[in-house]
Amino acid sequence: MMVILFIAAYFATINLLAFALMGIDKRKAIKGAFRIPEATLFIIAIIGGSIGSIAGMYTFRHKTRHFKFVYGMPAILFVQILLLILLFNAPFNLITM
Repeated sequence: MMVILFIAAYFATINLLAFALMGIDKRKAIKGAFRIPEATLFIIAIIGGSIGSIAGMYTFRHKTRHFKFVYGMPAILFVQILLLILLFNAPFNLITM
C-alpha cells in the first residue's frame, strides 16, 4: 500500500512541476529572459510529467505551434499509458508485492 501512495505522490509532484515549468517558460518567453531548455521540458515529461506538460501547454498557450511538442508530448503520454498497462498485466505484479 505504501508503494502505491509513494507512486501517486511522485506522479502528482512531477506533473505539477511540469505544469509550472510550462508557465514559467511562457513568462520568460514574453519577457525575453533566459529560457528553460526544450530538453528539460521533454525530460520532465518522460519521467512522468507528460499530463502536466500537456495541460501547461494548452493552459498557457505555450509551445502549441511546435510540431515536436504538439505530437511529442501526447506520444510520450501514450507510451507511458502503454507501459502502465503492461506493468499491471504482467504475470507477476510488482505493484502489489
